[in-house]
Amino acid sequence: MTHLPVLQVVVPLLAAPLCALVKSGRLAWILAVSSSWCAFLIACKIFHEVQQSGVISYNLGGWSAPVGIEYRIDALGAFVLIIVTLVGAVVTPYALMSVEEEIDESKRALFYAAFLLCLSGLLGIIVTGDVFNVFVFLEISSLSAYALIALGKDRRALTAAYQYLIMGSVGATFIVIGIGLLYVMTGSLNMADLAVLLPDLPSNRTVPVAFAFLTVGVCLKLALFPLHMWLPNAYAYAPSAVTSFIASTATKVAIYILLRFFFTVFGANYSFLEMQIGTYLLPLSLVAIFSMSLVAVFQTNIKRMLAYSSLAQIGYIILGISFFSNAGLTAGILHLFNHAVIKGSLFMALGCVMYRLKSVEIDDMRGLGKRMPLTMGAFVIGGFSLIGVPFTAGFISKWYLIQAALEQGLWPVAVLILTASLMAVVYIWKVVEAVYFSDGSGLQNSEYSEAPMGLLVPTWILAFLCLYFGIDATLTTLGASSAAAHLMGIGS
Repeated sequence: MTHLPVLQVVVPLLAAPLCALVKSGRLAWILAVSSSWCAFLIACKIFHEVQQSGVISYNLGGWSAPVGIEYRIDALGAFVLIIVTLVGAVVTPYALMSVEEEIDESKRALFYAAFLLCLSGLLGIIVTGDVFNVFVFLEISSLSAYALIALGKDRRALTAAYQYLIMGSVGATFIVIGIGLLYVMTGSLNMADLAVLLPDLPSNRTVPVAFAFLTVGVCLKLALFPLHMWLPNAYAYAPSAVTSFIASTATKVAIYILLRFFFTVFGANYSFLEMQIGTYLLPLSLVAIFSMSLVAVFQTNIKRMLAYSSLAQIGYIILGISFFSNAGLTAGILHLFNHAVIKGSLFMALGCVMYRLKSVEIDDMRGLGKRMPLTMGAFVIGGFSLIGVPFTAGFISKWYLIQAALEQGLWPVAVLILTASLMAVVYIWKVVEAVYFSDGSGLQNSEYSEAPMGLLVPTWILAFLCLYFGIDATLTTLGASSAAAHLMGIGS
């Protein structure tokens, strides 16, 4: 039990080279499924321990912080661990048939190796209490993500991966410069230690500059408008399993990093009262919500449409954070979880379509609702949740977000949130109209039947969670509210 924080990272990290060594795609898949489910069970145990006993601290090698490296998991970290490992545990079983269809046989073992490296990197970011370790794990996850995207059969996947590489490298450079400046000023890399040391520093320009570098670098990684250009192509041309995983986890962990820097390292008062970061995040998030939703309306490729939708949903999360209130932070963290589940189900449903149709263009999917009723049923549930229809997960987080806006007296923002949800109705309805209310005369091939159960079951697990957490949101709201309260307490 004592070593759970380090096992959270080590299990997938050790399984990754084993996947590369076995060379068999099927055997590598078994290793990936086993390690991802093991990671999920560890995350569940950690979440329970944090809820019961508070913050977990683990010193690597017995060297106590700030001399040694500390793994530190609080309420926020435990909640985000659940998100990442849950998606990983669902996507890995799904990946077997999807990968066999979309990736060459010679590369499948390497795919699972890169997948587990990406997973371990994301988990490492969450559990570490060392800012330089954050950078190291971020690069592990990013480099493996570039490789995963490039494995797509579409030649445009290489261009998308290269674009992501360039933008990601710029973001990483900004982050490491910011970390370097903090180290020069304090002589420490431990987050808790930095939180104590930074307020006592004499007034100078170095700390604001470090804050700016870290903020811009992380915002580039999380694809906040206008630093989002890498994301649409990366999501559109990556293999289906990769898109499902990265869309549900990578940007969410980047938002976690942002929260960690704002509330833990620099402190909430410095970030929001002295640096006034909320005044910048609020308009940027609103622009992201509307502009990206508008662009999504005009897309004909559904993966690209959902990619732009993801940029809008990132705007919703950042909007909640910008309020600088317990209610706003709760809403943002809650949507962090709900959006991961929603986008996972939507992209996995599109993977089912890709498996049969070899296309996700709207025109090619006309009449598909009759041929693939279970697949499109899962897509519709995910789409309704994305809109925020009552009794879906998306409704809960948007309800909390509207409440947070009204609590701040920002009723125009609440109106704008409702208006933006109507834009989601437009682009989701385009798909629904095509698959259910259009002539399917183009789908004459008898192969255009329902997707195999190996793809449907994982897809419907996430689709079911979209409904479940819309009806009984006790677990998610508990996790989000305790994380928000803990963060606001740190800043007080």
